[in-house]
Amino acid sequence: MDYENIIFEVKDSIAFVTINRPEKLNALNERTVNELDDVFVNISRDDEINVVILTGSGEKAFVAGADIAELNKLTLLQGREFAEKGQAVFSKIEKLNKPVIAAVNGYALGGGCELALACHIRLASEHAVFGQPEVNLGIIPGYGGTQRLARLINSGRALEYILTGDYIKAAEAEKIGLVNHVYPAEELMTKAIEMAKKINSKAQIAVRMATKAVVSCNELSESEGLHLEASLFAICCGSEDFKEGTQAFLEKRKPNFKNR
Repeated sequence: MDYENIIFEVKDSIAFVTINRPEKLNALNERTVNELDDVFVNISRDDEINVVILTGSGEKAFVAGADIAELNKLTLLQGREFAEKGQAVFSKIEKLNKPVIAAVNGYALGGGCELALACHIRLASEHAVFGQPEVNLGIIPGYGGTQRLARLINSGRALEYILTGDYIKAAEAEKIGLVNHVYPAEELMTKAIEMAKKINSKAQIAVRMATKAVVSCNELSESEGLHLEASLFAICCGSEDFKEGTQAFLEKRKPNFKNR
């Protein structure tokens, strides 16, 4: 697929995915959602990619929401199809066994907040603003926001933000655990790349197994999760990198991982 609304680059095993509709504050229209779907399918199939950084172009917005002109035309049946499509794409991002870092550089509202929630790690600039203000349009979050926000910051607090439509500034987002870290705007991408490089330096079999285990806890009981953890731990123990990592520790040297 030729991307019209997304910039996709790969450098040193790090994929950079940038929503590129700055004149629309990077709002998610149908084409953009389809392009996100395609790019993450490609990322999942590319063994040379270990980490993903997802951001928005320009200085104002990560993703300011859905394309309201498209939303306005939805019927009841189309509304369900619209929500299910977005949910499927965002679930694909969440279930990717390669860590996805959201570099939230501005407004992350509605579908933009939901997109950030689907990522595994969220970094924000000090000017970032989050929110699920769909109630102001007579709808509710439809791309997973009711579920992921409630799991992340607890159901009572999630309902408060969803029912009032109130915005969440970066400092508050960090305080309630919505984002991992907040940085000055000019440092955001540098910090995201630093984290991506640090993750990239680790044993990638372990990185992928850990990502899968943590993401799966949202769908499994504790006993099921522990069973999965043991199985994934065993897979790591059968890898060359496990032998190299433990031997390097015993020899007091830096490990040379081969991702095998």
